[in-house]
Amino acid sequence: MSRNWAGTYEYSAPRIVEATSVDDVRRAVATPGPVHALGTRHSFTDLPDTAGTLIDVTGLPAEFALDEQQRTVTLAGGIRYGVLAQWLHERGWALKNMGSLPHINAAGATATGTHGSGNGNQTLSASVRALRYVGADGDVHDLRRGDEDFDALVVGVGAFGIVVEVTLDVVPTFRVRQDIYSGVTWDAALEDLDAVTGAGFSVSVFSLWEPDTFGAVWVKSRLERDDDAVADTLLDGVIDPGANPLGDLADVTELGGVPGPWMLRLPHFRLDGTPSFGDEIQSEYFVARSDAPGALLAVRELADRIAPLLFVTELRTAAADDLWLSPAYGQDVLAIHFTWHNDPVAVRALLPDIEAALAPFGARPHWGKLHLMEREAIERVHPRLADARAVFERLDPDGRFVNDHLVRVGVREPR
Repeated sequence: MSRNWAGTYEYSAPRIVEATSVDDVRRAVATPGPVHALGTRHSFTDLPDTAGTLIDVTGLPAEFALDEQQRTVTLAGGIRYGVLAQWLHERGWALKNMGSLPHINAAGATATGTHGSGNGNQTLSASVRALRYVGADGDVHDLRRGDEDFDALVVGVGAFGIVVEVTLDVVPTFRVRQDIYSGVTWDAALEDLDAVTGAGFSVSVFSLWEPDTFGAVWVKSRLERDDDAVADTLLDGVIDPGANPLGDLADVTELGGVPGPWMLRLPHFRLDGTPSFGDEIQSEYFVARSDAPGALLAVRELADRIAPLLFVTELRTAAADDLWLSPAYGQDVLAIHFTWHNDPVAVRALLPDIEAALAPFGARPHWGKLHLMEREAIERVHPRLADARAVFERLDPDGRFVNDHLVRVGVREPR
């Protein structure tokens, strides 16, 4: 049986095709019945599942095309970000940002609105310049930024076809250091949350929802020179050279203020190591940054119930974009992420209360992580959901890419 990377979701699809070419994908799509794309298996729900054929795109050729004049790189959709990052760095180029795990593949991450962090950094999806996909007709289609349907399809959650190639924006390579600040209190953080989330190029707060302590603030600073200084204090916290916000996890990227290339500092975990905790469930919700203090206070009321189920919460930010189903569509956001112990019954019992606490703030769920919001609730917080659904229905009128999850969340109509 095939499971997601954490082992906490088992795919029910009766058939998986491991594609090694675009022609393999086309042949699989030509097979009668429902089909769906499968990448590096980082979703925590039935989002990528199907009653028919799963098409694994991670075996597509690991080929890259760099266009230095246009500042883009084109790659197969199944390639992992960490592999792409190494290839780019060797040629003097970089991605604008990376997620916490370099193990995720480009097509799947961008299709679900996955993100890194930074007040000025958009989601990974916002770096997509072009898509190539196999549609319901079995043909290959190309779509570029500015084309009709582009803003609907980039964060397309597998609802319209199988993405086989993506073109991403790139920038010149750069260097980064990582520092941890300990001792920041809730009072200080809620009084000036922007000072925390704006303390570096990319900032993550790892919280256990303790009564007084906000959490460990993981600051990734972009460097002009390796000897650039960073502040010794952050609000009422201090720099802590020996700290690891993830406890005894060994495969984190190098901390302690050691300068290094972007692709070895922007992710939290090394590509050659084990990502995160492993046997886990993840949930994540996005609120407007302007609502962040109120949203955090609302969730904090549930701290006593959250703590026993939690490995850790991570707080990150992302800048607004124009992609219709992006979690940051039309607004700068704070992401409130939960990495749970593998206790699905207890987690599912708690999520309705977390979602109710966040409802006044218009929280949007991460498409690839466990949430219990359905069509009506998601339509209230995603203003372009109906528009995106209409595009998917037009491109796939027979519902080849429809599955139970997409119907439940209102991305596709039932069949």
